[in-house]
Amino acid sequence: MVSFLILCPEWTVEPDMNVLIYGQFYKPNHKECLLDVVKAIQQEGLTAYADEDYWAQVEPAVKKEGNVTVFEGFDTVDIDAVLALGGDGTVLHAIALVNQLPIPVMGINLGRLGFLSSIEGRLGGFAIHELAKGRYHYDERTMIYLDTDSDIFMESRMALNDFTLHKRDTSSMITIHTYINGELLNSYWADGLIVATPTGSTGYSLSCGGPIIFPNSGNLIITPVAPHNLSARPIVISDTSVLSFEVEGRAESFLCTLDSRFETVTGATKLVIRKADIKARFIQLYNYSFLKTLHEKLTFGKDSRNG
Repeated sequence: MVSFLILCPEWTVEPDMNVLIYGQFYKPNHKECLLDVVKAIQQEGLTAYADEDYWAQVEPAVKKEGNVTVFEGFDTVDIDAVLALGGDGTVLHAIALVNQLPIPVMGINLGRLGFLSSIEGRLGGFAIHELAKGRYHYDERTMIYLDTDSDIFMESRMALNDFTLHKRDTSSMITIHTYINGELLNSYWADGLIVATPTGSTGYSLSCGGPIIFPNSGNLIITPVAPHNLSARPIVISDTSVLSFEVEGRAESFLCTLDSRFETVTGATKLVIRKADIKARFIQLYNYSFLKTLHEKLTFGKDSRNG
């Protein structure tokens, strides 16, 4: 596999990278961005592969612009970068696709918010030129890993954003006994519970009252969903902690999620969350910063009353 180098903007790298074009859904308004990306790949001499399901949706006018091979799996070809074209959900699926392989992801936003897919679609072609010239840097993010005795999440048990437990098929709340390193933290009587990474702190956890945590801060956030007890508040813990859970309620099964993927579990299912051994790697252009994203995407620090 070709190694990525973090280079100064005036340096160049050999354009012999293998890139994977990945998306979930192709829409007609994606055409211009995808055309720019495919053309830039050809101009830079990169070798392009595409996810089979995604490429089948792409219209012929785009396909004829470049020599793109249908991707058959990581065991058949070494991929140096995944180009995730879509919204934040597409980026999360790309991370799950990569799983535990040390392959970086470049998120090109064709969705709405685009918090994870930080490169706007109109800059897709430009981003490929910057990639080929080595004008980028890595942004490494902590992930969490699910240990379980059940055959759930077999494709990937890692999550970039969050792990959640939820009630299912009933209006009754559930009780989630939560332990840190084997010691009882709290028995949450609530609709659910979120364990979020710093990356996930700006997602579901934030909407439930959780704090914003800066990347690489070395923390996890535990956020209850609609708790019955007023004393149950989001808390921040060290990401070296190991969390385990026991769930009980009137229903026989509960909902468990890793990012946007979900499975059904029972009260007997062993569920343990810890920091993953590897980190997700994002390819960012040099104008990227977390604070800039907060300001632009979440209007953080802005007050409409002051213009």
